[in-house]
This record gives sequence, C-alpha cells and structure tokens, in this order.
Amino acid sequence: MDFQGKVIIITGGGSGMGKATAIELVKLGANVVINGRREQVLLDAAAEIDPTGEHVITVVGDIRNPETSARIMEETINTFSGIDVLIVSSGIFKPTPFLDHSEADFNSYMDTIVKGTFFIAQAVIPEMIKRGGGAIVSVGSMWATQAIGATPSSAYSAAMAGRHALTRNLAIEFAKDHIRINTVAPAVVETPVYNSFIPQDQMRSVLDSFNTFHPLGRIGQPKDMVSAILFLASEEASWITGALLPVDGGVTAGRH
Repeated sequence: MDFQGKVIIITGGGSGMGKATAIELVKLGANVVINGRREQVLLDAAAEIDPTGEHVITVVGDIRNPETSARIMEETINTFSGIDVLIVSSGIFKPTPFLDHSEADFNSYMDTIVKGTFFIAQAVIPEMIKRGGGAIVSVGSMWATQAIGATPSSAYSAAMAGRHALTRNLAIEFAKDHIRINTVAPAVVETPVYNSFIPQDQMRSVLDSFNTFHPLGRIGQPKDMVSAILFLASEEASWITGALLPVDGGVTAGRH
C-alpha cells in the first residue's frame, strides 16, 4: 500500500489502535496528525511514531467540541497543506448496566463517539473535495450490532450504532466527490481502553477469558485492526464505500 506523501488525521491517535495505525502510516511515507485530550500522551506517542518529528504533529483537544475539529483542520493545512485521509479512532468504553447510566454518562458516549465523528468529518470533507477526493475510516464496534450479556453497554452500543449510520449516510452523500467512507467493527481487542475498568493485576486473566468468545480462538491485537484500516484507507479499496467491515475473530458470523 502506498501512502507516500499522503496527509492523514487520526483522532484518538495517542494510544491503542490510533497510535498503532500512525506508526505504520509513517513507515509507509505518510504525514500524520494525531489528536487526543492528554498532551503528554500525545507527545510521547509522537516521539514513538516518528523520532525525527518531520512527519507527525500533535493537536491537543477534546474531539467532543466542534472547535477542536476546526483547529485540527487548520493546523493540518498550515503544516501539510491538505488532507487525504481521516481515521476516527476516538472512543470510550466502560460496561455499565442500563439502569446505572446517568444523563451525563449517556451524553459522554454520544458526544465522544457521535459528535466526535460528525464534526471532524464536517471539518475535513470540504478540504478533501478540494483535493479531488479522500477516504474516511472509522473504528466502530461489534457492540453496535450485537448485545453481549457479560458486557452491558447500552449507551456505548447506541453511540457506535450512530457512528455506523454516519458511515453509510456520508458514503452516499459524498460518493460524487470521490470520498469513500468505511468503518471497521472490532470485537475484543487488547488496547488501553480496558484499563478504565479492569484492575491491572487482573488484566491478563480477564482478557484471556475472552479468547474462546471469538471463533478464531483469540482476542484481537492492534495490528489486526491496523491491517484493515490501512486497506480501507488505501487505493486498493478504491471501489469500497459505505462498508461496515467486521474484524472480530468471527464473532458476528455466529457461534460454535
């Protein structure tokens, strides 16, 4: 896959799938803009992604706020003169029983996942149109289409379903502009998101307990997601838009 000279924005680029994707993109010749809320996390990630500092910049800000999206785009244009690909990997996840969700909690999911997709797409699409096209790849979720009793996630699932819906709506609306919009939908992938609700000393055993949940016999790794994200972002996927691609070890295919 050829990303030489391409300019790519990654929200949630300071850790997990976002950072892993950024590392591979820089290796493939891309210029990368990473966004997140924690400045030091972003700076540490940028040093790992590109120690030279020539092919990565950081934009600190809460993606829930539309002004953050505008600033990301402004700094991208000022530094790299345009935008070719947007990767939306921002998100939060903490299994919570339905009756325990507060309004503030519910809003946090909607703001981070739905607004955090909607407004960054609004910011980048006009610039992509100027370039003659582009690609948007979002990280969705298996939970958007399947309820898992062991991980009650009604607010998260509703928000991710919104991200999936945006994928297909934007794909149709901007096909005429040669902008492709697709989403990858993972099951359990080993990323730092689980640190928010699993004690560190139990992390390995809890994650390993989900291996058999996946028909292929193991949980996912960031590299599994990176391969799918890069494919959908690349010219190799030039005839694919509006796709919701399960990258889930076979979970949504069925059960043994």
